[in-house]
Amino acid sequence: MAPIIELERVAKTFAVRHRAGRLRRQRHEVHAVDDVSFTVDPGAMVGYIGPNGAGKSTTVKMLIGILLPSRGTVRVDGRDPSRHRIAVASRIGVVFGQRTQLWWDLPLIDSFALLRHVFRVPAARHAATLATLVDLLGLGPFLATPVRQLSLGQRMRGELAAALLHEPPILFLDEPTIGLDLVAKEAVRSFLAHRNREAGTTVLLTTHDLVDVERLCDRILIIDRGRVIEDGTVDGIKARYGTERTLVVDLEAPLPPVAIEGAAVLRVEGPRQWLRFHRDAHTAADLIARVAALAPVRDVAIEEPAIEDVVRHIYGR
Repeated sequence: MAPIIELERVAKTFAVRHRAGRLRRQRHEVHAVDDVSFTVDPGAMVGYIGPNGAGKSTTVKMLIGILLPSRGTVRVDGRDPSRHRIAVASRIGVVFGQRTQLWWDLPLIDSFALLRHVFRVPAARHAATLATLVDLLGLGPFLATPVRQLSLGQRMRGELAAALLHEPPILFLDEPTIGLDLVAKEAVRSFLAHRNREAGTTVLLTTHDLVDVERLCDRILIIDRGRVIEDGTVDGIKARYGTERTLVVDLEAPLPPVAIEGAAVLRVEGPRQWLRFHRDAHTAADLIARVAALAPVRDVAIEEPAIEDVVRHIYGR
């Protein structure tokens, strides 16, 4: 199956001028994206992550045709987005968490009606798609509410519906859960997972909330200083860099930290102790047996490395 998103040796350079004296200005180049290559297959859900200024949003803007690459090849559904903006626009949906495509002073339902004309969607098809999205996203109670009066969580659900009204096979999301509370975040995640599973929508997700990536994405691309530094599955990257695990053990009675070679006690709270160990030094079963040989054990649990810790370690390298 041919990739639906393709970047080959893509670079984007910006010329920046800064003051170098009272009247003089110097020009230097900033390499926002530097030799990035990757492909995304139809139906995949990919997390594209990195620190601020790494090049994530610049990459997305080249994919949707807002920016022209300085070098390299970009293809979205087989087309160059900068040369075929209208054709590509009909095949993609875009949500920028800090920008809106809805009309601020109009009721939400009117924004949806205007977008039908923007994308030239037949009335019957629009009505059927809208009914499905309203049901899935729970938009019914505030369809008549002006966008400016919606909560951030309600507006974000409206943004997702707006991006999908013309039923695009590709969805670009840039920080879609930024500023949302836990309930709103979970609603957005559930909808995206459902859309990917049921409609086969290809999703490229950029976010700083790594819980979004861990919950939704099969694959992670990590970019730093304009270059892709890691590309793999969530489990694969965890296995490669998340080499330390934690055994949480509840003893029958409080005791001083247990001494086991190859494990370090992180903290002790009453009868509970946290022991960090390297996956190459012990198996979980081996470490549990060693602890049980020293003291009676009531309960145990294994904590795998969090994706935030793994990515922080990669950035630190």
